[in-house]
Amino acid sequence: MHCFHRFYNVYVMIKTEVSDMEWQQLEYFHTVARLQHMTLASEALSITQPALSRSIGRLEQELGVPLFDRNGRNISLNRYGRVFLSRVDRIMEEYAAGKQEIGDMLHPDRGELSLGFLHTLGVQYVPELIKAFRDVYPDIRFQLHQNSTHILLEQLASGEVDFVLASPRDAKLQIKWARLWSEELFVVVPKSHRLAGSGSILLEDIQSEPIISFKQGYGLRKITDDLFREAGVHPNIRFEGDEVHTIAGLVAAGLGVAVLPETKGIDFSSLALLSIRKPECQRTIGLAWVERRYLSPAAERFRRFVVDYFHIN
Repeated sequence: MHCFHRFYNVYVMIKTEVSDMEWQQLEYFHTVARLQHMTLASEALSITQPALSRSIGRLEQELGVPLFDRNGRNISLNRYGRVFLSRVDRIMEEYAAGKQEIGDMLHPDRGELSLGFLHTLGVQYVPELIKAFRDVYPDIRFQLHQNSTHILLEQLASGEVDFVLASPRDAKLQIKWARLWSEELFVVVPKSHRLAGSGSILLEDIQSEPIISFKQGYGLRKITDDLFREAGVHPNIRFEGDEVHTIAGLVAAGLGVAVLPETKGIDFSSLALLSIRKPECQRTIGLAWVERRYLSPAAERFRRFVVDYFHIN
């Protein structure tokens, strides 16, 4: 039913916006507008240049305006052509999406989905999750994107990724979040540090310490900034990094202390993890997707699988 409505909307759009023009004319116009060269366009469409010129001419005659400024074989869109192209782009996108949707319905156990996730999740959580999913759906492919939270949300908004694994935060678009798990954040210090044997501390105990933190825009940076603010601490941030392993390495070198989750793959032999008694320091990880955006059957299966996987485990 969803496919029917999509194609019906495309049909109405075509009939409303371009009268009785043939679909072929739209394809021809779209190619010429993209290449802005009649010879190259005719070769790309596998038709003769005179036939292409006649088709574009008929289209312009039906619209009642020229769409291109012509200079020999070189042509360029004029202001009427640019307005019309914006509408044709929408029609082509809807048509392509409809074809993709039907193809997905015919092959629900195949397909591809795109997943964005935080760098800190790339060592353990994401590989284990994808392995478990591929054990059930071995023919579904993945595109993977690692980045900071704000860039991941931009990619989600643009449609570059289907899902994001990150810390929930406010966003301008309509995002749905499914909470998956929470993890404790620790103050990480070198083994030789004066606080190393404390076991647990207050966040204000590191008020005077040089802080190694993530760069602005990273989810963990926002979380730690909020925690310091809640504790009334003004952090003395000396270094800012992109990777949890780099930050842990800077701490091990004695260049400062950091607030981090216990992350698999980090060598903690030269570090001490201190629990924070106050305020409560945790990070929540969720799965995000755009509400009301079409999800392929492969993507929908992944969404259900992820929610079940973490609620069971």
